[in-house]
Amino acid sequence: QVQLVESGGGLVQAGGSLRLSCVASGRTFSTYTMGWFRQAPGKEREFVAAVRRNGDVTYNGDSVKGRFTISRDNAKNTVYLQMNSLKPEDTAVYYCAADLTYGSNWFPRYGMDYWGKGTLVTVSS
Repeated sequence: QVQLVESGGGLVQAGGSLRLSCVASGRTFSTYTMGWFRQAPGKEREFVAAVRRNGDVTYNGDSVKGRFTISRDNAKNTVYLQMNSLKPEDTAVYYCAADLTYGSNWFPRYGMDYWGKGTLVTVSS
């Protein structure tokens, strides 16, 4: 069982920045693929970014590429999502997630094994 706890959400004006953090339990954090997903009001949950255990990163296309950066600190069992140049359409609950199954072969279509409870990001115009 892996527990994930997100933090760092809040209210920010358009153009501003936030950094989300997610602390994971478990002794083998370095082997997990870690990702961030988001769900806006009335919309389905969507993939944002992921970092595989070998350090490879994947982003969800043009919606966040160049503005969001995912990183991990294995010594702290933590994954981060630095969000810059935020837009009102980035408003959503952001969820941290972990994959323990596919390792470096993980792709967004595989989904994740564990999920955090989410942290709300609200971007005002």
